[in-house]
Amino acid sequence: MPARILLIVTFLAASIVVMAQDDRRDRTAVTFEELYDEPYSVNKLFIGFQPLYGEVFATNMNAGFGVEASYYLKDKADFKAHFRMPYSSSFYDLNRDLAEKNGNSSNTPAGFNYFELGGTYHFKDVEETSKTKMVLYKTNYKGNTWASRVPLKAEVPAKVRKIYGGRLGAIFWKSTVDIDRALEAQDLTKGELVDSEGVGIPLTFVDNLGRTQEVKVFSNLSSTGLYLGGSVSWIRNIAVSFDTYEEAVDDGILTLYFDILYSPGLSLDPVQYQGADYSVDAIDTSALGFRLGIDGKFNRTLSWAYGGEVGYRPSIQGQSFFAAFKLSIPVFGTNLNYKVESFGQ
Repeated sequence: MPARILLIVTFLAASIVVMAQDDRRDRTAVTFEELYDEPYSVNKLFIGFQPLYGEVFATNMNAGFGVEASYYLKDKADFKAHFRMPYSSSFYDLNRDLAEKNGNSSNTPAGFNYFELGGTYHFKDVEETSKTKMVLYKTNYKGNTWASRVPLKAEVPAKVRKIYGGRLGAIFWKSTVDIDRALEAQDLTKGELVDSEGVGIPLTFVDNLGRTQEVKVFSNLSSTGLYLGGSVSWIRNIAVSFDTYEEAVDDGILTLYFDILYSPGLSLDPVQYQGADYSVDAIDTSALGFRLGIDGKFNRTLSWAYGGEVGYRPSIQGQSFFAAFKLSIPVFGTNLNYKVESFGQ
C-alpha cells in the first residue's frame, strides 16, 4: 500500500511540473537575424590537451593524459595525430603497477603508450539545408535562476556541411601484459612456457620467510599496425541574434567513423625468470580487429572536445575488447591566416 501511494504522489508531481512548463509565460514566438551561416569557414588547425582519458582494455586497463592535433586541408582532406599515456604506473597503468609490486619475472614492465597518425580523404563534401535548435538565454538567467529552469529552444534554418571520407593511418602501442591472465583466457597453464631445453617455468617459489608462493609472471606486448575505414562528418557554423535573447551559436563538428585494424607487427616478449628466457609461443595473438568511434569539437579559438571508441583491438586472443573515452580541455583553434593588408603612403 505505501508503495502504491508513493507511485501516485510521484505521478501527480510529475504532472504538475509538466503543466507548469506548458503554461510558461515566456513561451512566446521570437524573431531572429542571421549573423553568419558558413559551414566551410572553419579553423584549419586544432590542438587539444587531454587531461583525462580512460580505457577499459582487456589486455591492460589504463587512464591518463594525451595530446591530439587535427588539420583540415581545404575541402580535400583532414589529418590527425594523437598520443596518450598514463600519468604513472599507480595512476593508472594496471598491469605495470601489478608487475612492479607483485611480479616475479625479470622483464622491465613497459608503461602503456599509444601513438596514432592518419588522414581522411573527402570523397564527398557537400552543403545541405537543415535546421538547428538554439537555446534561448538572457543575461539575468544566473545562478539558481538558470539552474532551476528548463531552457526554451528556438528552431532556425541552418546550412550543414556533410563530409563522406575514407580513412587510413598507422597505430603503435605498447603495454605490460599479465601472462597468468593471458594463459587463463586461452585455457593454458604456465607449463606451456618452456625454456630452450623444453623445461617449463616453475609454478611456485619459496620466499625469504620460508613460505611457498605462486610464481606471477609478466611480459611486454608491442603492436605496430594500420587502420582502414570510413567516416561521415557534420559541420555547422551559424550564429543568430534574437530580439529579446542573447546571441546564439551552433559551431559543432561531429564525426562518426568505422575502421578495420590490422597489426602485422604484434610482438610478445619472452618471459625472463631467474636468468632464463621462457617462450610465449603457446599464447595466441590476433592481428585483426575493428573499432567504432565518435569525435566532437567546436569551431572556436578556445574550446573543448570529446571522443570515444569501442571495438576489438589486435592483441592477445581473448583480451582484445576495448572501450575508451577522451576529454580535451582546452582545445586551441586557428585558421593559420596571419596576413594583413598593407598600403603604400
